[in-house]
Amino acid sequence: MGSRSKARKRAVDFLYEADQRGIDAVTLLADRVGSPEVPPVGDYTVTLVEGVTANRERIDELLTQHAEGWSLGRMPAVDRSVLRLGLYELLWSDDVPPAVAIDEAVELVKALSTDDSPRFVNGVLGRIAGIGDRLRKSVRPEQTAAE
Repeated sequence: MGSRSKARKRAVDFLYEADQRGIDAVTLLADRVGSPEVPPVGDYTVTLVEGVTANRERIDELLTQHAEGWSLGRMPAVDRSVLRLGLYELLWSDDVPPAVAIDEAVELVKALSTDDSPRFVNGVLGRIAGIGDRLRKSVRPEQTAAE
C-alpha cells in the first residue's frame, strides 16, 4: 500500500471516529498529533481531514443529492466517511485524478465495509465525477475566477 493510500486509510479512521463520537474531526486530529500513544500522523492525512471538515456541509449536500434513495444517516458509517473523503479528493484536490479518487475510495470500503459497499461507493462517486467539472466551479469559485 502506497503512502497516500495509507494516509487515506488513516484519514478515514479519524473521520469515522469523529462521526461516531459526534465531535469535530480536526479537533480529534489535533488531540492526537504529537501524542506519544499514537503513531505519527502524516501531512496528507492532516490535509484530508482538514479538507473534508472545512467542506463537510457541501460534501454532505452533494452526497445526499447523488446517493439515490439513501440519506446520510442510513449509510453505513464507514461508507459515509469514505464517501466524504473520496468526494473531497474528487472535487477539491487538484493533484488527484478523478479515477484515482474513486478507485482509492472503492479499495478502502472493500477492506473496511460490507460486500455491497464497493458498488455503492463507486456508483455515488461515479455519478458525481460525471458532472465534476461543473461542480468544481460551484464549490471552488475562486479557482474559476483565477483561470
